[in-house]
Amino acid sequence: MIISRPFATCAVGILLLTHGVDGETLAQYRNFELGVNVAGVSALTGLATSDAKALHQRPALLQELEWRPSHWLSGTALSSTDPVQQIGFSFYNDRLFRIVVDYDRDRTEGMTDADMVEAISEVYGVPATRAAGPARVASRVETESGSPVARWGDAAHSVVLYRTSSYRGGFRLIVTDPALDDLARKATVQAMRLDDQEAPKREVARLKKEQDDGRAAAEKSRLANKKGFRP
Repeated sequence: MIISRPFATCAVGILLLTHGVDGETLAQYRNFELGVNVAGVSALTGLATSDAKALHQRPALLQELEWRPSHWLSGTALSSTDPVQQIGFSFYNDRLFRIVVDYDRDRTEGMTDADMVEAISEVYGVPATRAAGPARVASRVETESGSPVARWGDAAHSVVLYRTSSYRGGFRLIVTDPALDDLARKATVQAMRLDDQEAPKREVARLKKEQDDGRAAAEKSRLANKKGFRP
C-alpha cells in the first residue's frame, strides 16, 4: 500500500511529537526517556518486566526488551495509523541507554530521506552538520542498521536516522546515551571474555550433571524393575 507523501510525513511528525521541541527531547523518543529502568518502560508498553531478555549477567546486567505497538486503536476495530513496526530497548544495569525504532515499510513507502528528516526535525530540531562530541566507533547495531541519513544530538545524546539496506528499503531511528552505550560495549567485551574463560568449567559441570542424571534415572528404573520382577 502506497501512502501519499504529505499524509505519511504528517503522520510520522504527529506521532513523534509528544513534547515541545527543545533539548529535553534529545534524551527521549515519544514518552520513552533514556535512563529509565525496565519497570518504567514496561509500564508504558504493557509488557511484563520478565519479558526483558538478559544478554549478560556480569560484569554488568545487560538486557533487551522488544515491543510491537498494536495495529488497532484501543477499544475499537479501527486500524492504527502508527508508522512504528517495533521498538527495541537496551538496558545497562537497569538503565535504558538505547532505543531502536523500526518503521513499517508500508507506512513509509514512497517517502524520501528528505521527507523523513523534515518530519523528525519537528521533534529534534535542525539536524547536526557533523557528529557532536568526540568521534565514536559505530556499534554493531549501528553498523547493521544501514546508511545514516541525518543526525541530531549533543555530547550527551545521539539521535540518528538510517535508511535500511533491505531490498525494499525502510527507515530506522536510533536514540542513544553515548556514555552508557560505551559502558555497555565494554561490559559486553568483558562478559564474552569471562564466558570463554569459564567455558571449560561449564562443560565439565554439564557432563557431570548428565552422568549424575543418567545414574539417577538408571537407579530409579532398577528399583522399579526389581520390585515388580517375577522370574
